[in-house]
Amino acid sequence: MQIDFQKSPDGLVPAIIQDAVTKNVLMLGYMNKEALEKTMAESKVTFFSRSKNRLWTKGEESGNFLLLQDIKVDCDQDTILIKATPVGPVCHTGADTCWDEQNIGNDFLAKLENIIADRKNNPSDKSYTSGLFSRGINKIAQKVGEEAVEVVIEAKDNNDALFLNESADLLFHYLILLQAKGFQLADVLAVLKERHK
Repeated sequence: MQIDFQKSPDGLVPAIIQDAVTKNVLMLGYMNKEALEKTMAESKVTFFSRSKNRLWTKGEESGNFLLLQDIKVDCDQDTILIKATPVGPVCHTGADTCWDEQNIGNDFLAKLENIIADRKNNPSDKSYTSGLFSRGINKIAQKVGEEAVEVVIEAKDNNDALFLNESADLLFHYLILLQAKGFQLADVLAVLKERHK
């Protein structure tokens, strides 16, 4: 990945931050070479703050980090597109984006994945999902297995409502397992798309 930091006299390039799931633009920041290197090393988006005149990791004070998913460079090699998973609101005002828009995708699964990621990264004693994450990968995998068995059992009966409810439980716990392993449903879909070729 080649980035031309020399095009700007201050060595900064714009970094557009996009939600990896919803595809919404969350904010714009600026990066120098060191900020990009730190972002890649720590998987948390770091900018060069022009007002603070130093490297600044988004969320270093609030805990509302941007977790790196992917980096792309534009055709002129002077603008960065970063796909990230936001942990909490992105804007310092408390809004989801710096344009005061809600960061909601076109489908409910994307929203649900964001909620699950938030429960993982901002644990709450009152959250069932946070509790599962705290119990570790073995317990989460066990829950997926239990829910899968319940789906099979209900599939053999004639109660559509129970079958659909158990299917929803299975999908929910599978999304938790994906997050626990550091993946999202999009990663599974990419495998299916590759197989379809």
